Amino acid sequence: MRDSIKLAAAAEPRGMVFRRVSNGLRSSTRAGTAIIGAALEPLNPAHAVLARQERNWRDNYLVHYRRLVDDALSMPAAARASAAAGMVMAWDPLRWGHEGQEHSLEWALRRSAEPAQAEPLHTRTVRGSGPLPPAPWVVPYRGAALSGDRLRRRLELWLQSGAIEPSAGAALHRCAAHSEWFDLSDRSIVLLGAGAQAGPLRWLARWRATVLAVDLERPALWRAIAAIVQGGNATLHVPVRAGAPRDAHWTEVAGADLLTQAPAITNWICRFDAALDVAAHAYLDGERHVRLALAMDLIQRATCMGRSDTTLAFMATPTDVFAVPGPSARAAMQAYSARALLPRALQAGLAAASGRRLYQPHVTGLSVGPDGTEYGVADCLVPQQGSNYALAKRLQQWRALLARAAGHRVSLNIAPSSSTDSVISNPALAAAFAGARPFGVEAFAPETTSALMAALWVHDLRCEHSAANPARALAHPFELFMDNACHGGMWRCAYLPRSVLPLAAALGWVRSRSPRTQAE
Repeated sequence: MRDSIKLAAAAEPRGMVFRRVSNGLRSSTRAGTAIIGAALEPLNPAHAVLARQERNWRDNYLVHYRRLVDDALSMPAAARASAAAGMVMAWDPLRWGHEGQEHSLEWALRRSAEPAQAEPLHTRTVRGSGPLPPAPWVVPYRGAALSGDRLRRRLELWLQSGAIEPSAGAALHRCAAHSEWFDLSDRSIVLLGAGAQAGPLRWLARWRATVLAVDLERPALWRAIAAIVQGGNATLHVPVRAGAPRDAHWTEVAGADLLTQAPAITNWICRFDAALDVAAHAYLDGERHVRLALAMDLIQRATCMGRSDTTLAFMATPTDVFAVPGPSARAAMQAYSARALLPRALQAGLAAASGRRLYQPHVTGLSVGPDGTEYGVADCLVPQQGSNYALAKRLQQWRALLARAAGHRVSLNIAPSSSTDSVISNPALAAAFAGARPFGVEAFAPETTSALMAALWVHDLRCEHSAANPARALAHPFELFMDNACHGGMWRCAYLPRSVLPLAAALGWVRSRSPRTQAE
């Protein structure tokens, strides 16, 4: 098997690490094939074998992720069985490195719970000194702060363009009509990755929430967080390392590393005697993202086991493969049928010249669930993000399905592609998003995404009609991901996104060098 990533063996592994394989190295690729193969087993054993035997995972993983959705559409119960099998296998190739030895993750949790062995984290608390009433919810968009009629008009424009789903439009209209929802003084919210650029901290800090913030020990980051919180009305709790100087400013000693301190962070969180809303928002590049996702999963799983009223939250990426509502699938098919003459004329020639299949149709048919509900499949996977990114995001989907089935409220909303630093650091993706609008896709500024996703999370916590509520019956478990989706137009795009990514990138590159674009 050709490994897409082989991780050098550290002399003394610490924290969350991949188990060594037969050649002595640590392989995220072998972990990925095993995990996806296990998840496919309850759906289609033949497809499971193909995933496990895939020799070119780096290029072909997209096929197997598509099968996870295709194979599950007609079998709602099997979708949850697939998630369970995937999560069981996901925990298998990971080990906890401690003092030169490798142990199971369960061992790490048990050990951290023993008072004599625990790695203590202390708490510093900061309270905002800003106005006490919750700040009104507004949506920053292109230099304006939208509310009232202007916000309603913008939501309608996004609905007309296909940037958001009707369920998201309805949810955001509800948010605009229920200002009382945004008083979060009754919520204790855990932010794993508190400094996420498109995360909700700026809003929570103004909505009277109690926030347990976890991020790396980076003084500059905590100084920025301090400024946000002190200007608002929230209460912030942060972990600080044991033995930190008592006279040090808290921003100099705050923080904990999810990859190396997840069990200690779990214990720190569980010391708070409150119902917790635990959000997994942290991100790292490459194979570290998989390990990070499992570190956050360890914490979320433990908090759910500790209290039945724990809720979970995730921000899903639109660059994944999803089952989508029938109307969205039909819109994509109609857009392809009505495509302009120029793409029709160029399709064959560009494919022959580039050696790539360009302008491929996005949605080619509909599936019908057991109750007659129509679904399509929007395959928005982008190879440039890699198999590790796809796996990390899939793990979060599986945890969401399993937690909701166990009775926990789960908010998993798809956020639009956003021009965050982590995205624009990839030149190809940055250029593609800059040139995406002619293909029916809008990339959002991080502050716009933050406002939309924060409000949808509040909606999921407050509204009984939300799919986040486990008491609401769903025709298919995947409807949890369809509800409230703000995909920026990707689901309704005429073309398979990766089949026009090179063209969008070329257009974005040209536009970035246009004097008119630079002036704008």
